[in-house]
Amino acid sequence: MSNERRVGVDIGGTFTDIVTIHDGAVSVSKTPSTPDNPDEAVISGLEAVSEREGFALEAIEFLAHGTTVATNAVLEGEWADTALVTTEGFRDVLEIGRQARPDLYDFQVEKPTPVVERDRRYEVRERLDERGNVLTELDEDGVRTLATELIDADVDSVAICLLYAFEDDSHERRVHDILADEGLDTSYSLSSVVLPEIREYERSLTTALNGALKPVMDRYIGSLESRVEAHGVGAELKIMQSNGGIITADIARERPVNTLLSGPAGGVQGATYVAGLSGERNLITMDMGGTSCDVSLVEDGTPLVSTDTEVGDYPIAVPTIDIHTVGAGGGSVAWIDAGGALRVGPKSAGADPGPICYGRGGERPTITDANLLLGRIDPHAFLSGELGVKIEDVRRHFTEEIADPLDMSVTEAAQGVLDVANANMARALRVVSVERGYDPREFGLVAFGGAGPLHACKLADELDIPTVIVPRTAGVLSALGLLISDILYDYSTSRVRPWDAVSPDDLQSQFDEFADEGRERLAAERLEADAMQFERTLDLRYAGQAFELSVPVPDGDLSDDTMTTLADRFHERHRQRYGHAYPDEPLELVTIRHRARGLVETPELQPTDTGESVESAVIDTREVVYDGNPVETSIYDRDALPVGASFEGPAVVSGVESTVVIHPGQRVSVDDFGSLHVEVSP
Repeated sequence: MSNERRVGVDIGGTFTDIVTIHDGAVSVSKTPSTPDNPDEAVISGLEAVSEREGFALEAIEFLAHGTTVATNAVLEGEWADTALVTTEGFRDVLEIGRQARPDLYDFQVEKPTPVVERDRRYEVRERLDERGNVLTELDEDGVRTLATELIDADVDSVAICLLYAFEDDSHERRVHDILADEGLDTSYSLSSVVLPEIREYERSLTTALNGALKPVMDRYIGSLESRVEAHGVGAELKIMQSNGGIITADIARERPVNTLLSGPAGGVQGATYVAGLSGERNLITMDMGGTSCDVSLVEDGTPLVSTDTEVGDYPIAVPTIDIHTVGAGGGSVAWIDAGGALRVGPKSAGADPGPICYGRGGERPTITDANLLLGRIDPHAFLSGELGVKIEDVRRHFTEEIADPLDMSVTEAAQGVLDVANANMARALRVVSVERGYDPREFGLVAFGGAGPLHACKLADELDIPTVIVPRTAGVLSALGLLISDILYDYSTSRVRPWDAVSPDDLQSQFDEFADEGRERLAAERLEADAMQFERTLDLRYAGQAFELSVPVPDGDLSDDTMTTLADRFHERHRQRYGHAYPDEPLELVTIRHRARGLVETPELQPTDTGESVESAVIDTREVVYDGNPVETSIYDRDALPVGASFEGPAVVSGVESTVVIHPGQRVSVDDFGSLHVEVSP
C-alpha cells in the first residue's frame, strides 16, 4: 500500500476545507479560515490532517489549492497601484464603461470605482484599424518619455491595452519592450495576452484587473509555496482556475484574473464527478456555504462555460464556469428593511463572530440559527457546554430582532427567514436553467456546501426537479473537485468577419497555431501526447447582433461542409436559448477559441463502508418544522447508513460536514459511494 497522498485545499469565507485521498479512501477536515492571513489556515489545516491520519507532509505527492485571494482583493478594492497605458483618445474607457445600469430608475446609483484612477491612466500615440492595419505608427519617443513618468510615479504594475491589439499585437509588445528597456522594472500585463478579444471596456478592465492583482497574487503564492516547502511538501503547488481546470502556481501568478472564481469552480467539478459515479450527467449544482450560494448547470457531464461573468461590480470576460451567485449562506443575516419587510442577506455573520449558535459573540439572526430553531440542526452540534451558549440565547435574539417587530412567533419568524432565503435561491436556479433555455425537470440537483443539503429538497420540489443528490463529502466538495480536475489552458482571438467571407483554411491555421501552443504548454508539465485533448469552438452571431453564442467545432480538418455544419449548429443553439432562429439571415464570426486539456489521472474512490441496517442508523427522533408544521422526525447518522439503504421522509440525515433535510413524501436511497439520492416527486 502506497503512503502517498493527494491533497486538495479550498479556502472559503468561513472554513478552509481539506480533502485527502489515499488509495481511493477519502478523508475530510475543516479548519476556521483566517481572512487576514489565508495561508495560515492552509498550513494549520495540513498539520492537523497529517497528525490525525499519521502521515508526514513529505508524503503529499499532489497539492491543489482553490483560493479566494484574488476575489477578496476585487471585492474589497485592495489591489496594487497600477498604471494603464492605452491608445490616445481612449484614456477614459474604464470610467465610461457600459450604458447598462444595475437599477434603471435609481438616480442615486454610483458607478464602481475604476480599477485604475484617471491620474494613473496614460495615452500613447498609435492607431490600428479593425483589421489590424496601421493607421498611425507608434510614437516610440513618446513611450520613452512615458517610461520616465511611470518610474517617477513608482507604480507596482503596468497594464497595456491598445486599440485592436487582438488583430495585431506588435504595438503592445513594442510598448512593453521600450518601457522595460528604459528601466521600468515592474509587473506587466498585455491585453493581447490576457484577453485578445473585442469589447474595449471588458478588455481594458480585465487587463487592468490582471495587472492590479498580479503583485497581490505573487505575494500570496510566494508565501504559501515557501511555507509549504518549509514543512517538507515537495509537490508542485497547483491552482484552480475559474474555468474548472488547474494550472501551475507560476501561471496563476501571471494570470490571477483567471482565478477569480477558483473555489466555486472546484465545487462544480467535484459535483459533476461524484454525480457521474452514479450515472447522472445532466445536473444543476448548488453550493451553499457560510456567505453565499453558487449555482451552475452541467450538460452531459460538462459544466457550461461563460465569458460574461461579474465579480463584484466588474464584468470579467475570461472563460469561467457559468456560476450565478446570490447572498444566501448559512451565515446570511436576517433583517427588517425600512418598509417592514423581512430580508435575508447579503450581509453575512462570516466566521467571526458567525451565527448566534456558534457561541462566538454573534447577536444577529442568521439562516443557520433559523434552521436550528426549526429542529433541522442538532442543537448539541453547536450548543455544547464548551461554547457556553443555550438555545434560549438564540431564541431571545430571534425574538428581539425578527419575531416581535413582525408580530410573529419565533417559529413563524424562523420559517419566514427560510422562505425568503429559499425564494432567493430558487430565482438563482431559474437563472441558470429556465433563462438559459433548459427545463429543470430534466436535471438532477446536486447539493453541497455546509448548508446546501438543508435547503435542496425543498427547492427541488418548488422547481419540479425530480432528484436531489447529496454527495458523502457534501461539505467539502470544492476541495474534492481540486483533485479530479484536468489541466486546462484556454486560447482565443477575435476575428470579426462576415461568415461567408471566412475561409476554412484560415480557421484551420489559427486552430493549429493554438494547438501547438497548448501542446507545448502541456508538455512542459510532463504530460504525454495520449493525455492531451484539444477542443475547438467558435463564437458566432447574426449580423447586427451585439452578443454571440459559442458553437463546438467538429474534429478533423475544416472544410466547406464543416462551415455549413457550424452554421446549422448556431441556428439550433439560438433556437434553444431564445426560442427562435433565422436560418436565412447572414452570420458573423466573432471569436475563435481553443482549449488544451491535460487529462489528470482520476483517483478511483473506494465504495463507502456500510452500516448494519437502516434501523440501526436512527440515533434520535425530534420535532422538526416543515412549512410551518411540526412533525416528529427520525434523525439518521449518515456514517451508519448502509449502501443500498432506502427510507421515507420526513427525515434528517446528520453528517460530519453537512445535514440533509428530507421532507415528508420524499424517498431516499444510498448509492455505492455513500451519496444520498432523494426522489422528490413520486
